[in-house]
Amino acid sequence: MKCVFDFIIKPLGNRYENEVTVGDKKLIINSSIESFKSVNNFAVVVETPLAYKTEIQKGDIVIIHHNVFREFYDMRGQRKNSRSFFKEDLYFCSLDQVYLYNRNNNWYSFGDRCFVSPIKSNNDYTLDKEQSLIGILKYGNKSLEALKINPGDLIGFTPNSEWEFVVEGVKVYCMKSNDIVIKYGHKENEEEYNPSWSSSGRRVNKGS
Repeated sequence: MKCVFDFIIKPLGNRYENEVTVGDKKLIINSSIESFKSVNNFAVVVETPLAYKTEIQKGDIVIIHHNVFREFYDMRGQRKNSRSFFKEDLYFCSLDQVYLYNRNNNWYSFGDRCFVSPIKSNNDYTLDKEQSLIGILKYGNKSLEALKINPGDLIGFTPNSEWEFVVEGVKVYCMKSNDIVIKYGHKENEEEYNPSWSSSGRRVNKGS
């Protein structure tokens, strides 16, 4: 069973991540199916597409777009699956909805996606915990390597280009290669910003 153009995937765990663990307690952080921030972004590849040859293999763990597993209510108030739903716990996932994949406990970006770690703000006159539009490249790709932009480099990116994810207990922003517009060089005294809540959920160490 293979799809011509899409991956066939299944959720790694539940479709939604509505609980976080704090110490020995579990806290419910979401009770709405329409909240995209609680949709599970981790999946297991069941089959790869026939039409394309990609680096991703059957059995790999991937990080995907939040709308794939998302549910919603229609105009009549009936609960519906997303348009990606196939059957049972299987879903179609197009190539541009896959951002990162894991093999042998290592993460690799997919296509033109890359991931950036935010850095702590050094401004004592603001309540913002992280610097705006600046970060450290966490997971790069071949097009960035060709421009000599590599993981560990301090970079600048365009406004509203970043989407928040948590990978291995670390907050990162996903964006496209062309959203990175400045290379400041290798990080020096800059410190990555990682809020405490990012290590408390089920999204921790999904690749291990």
